[in-house]
Amino acid sequence: MTGVKIDGIEVAKSIKVKVAEIVNDLKSKGISPCLATVLVGDNPASATYVRNKHKAWKKLEF
Repeated sequence: MTGVKIDGIEVAKSIKVKVAEIVNDLKSKGISPCLATVLVGDNPASATYVRNKHKAWKKLEF
């Protein structure tokens, strides 16, 4: 069995492009999508994860 090399950066780019298409389609229909998260507890790793998700959303510039 041979391995398959996956380029994570390229995969991430393609996901961002698809998300942008979906968001723009929704906006054209008068729907303003947003990101909502729920953080339970005081786990620093979870807080970092949520913070990074919000940063990523803002970078998409919607």
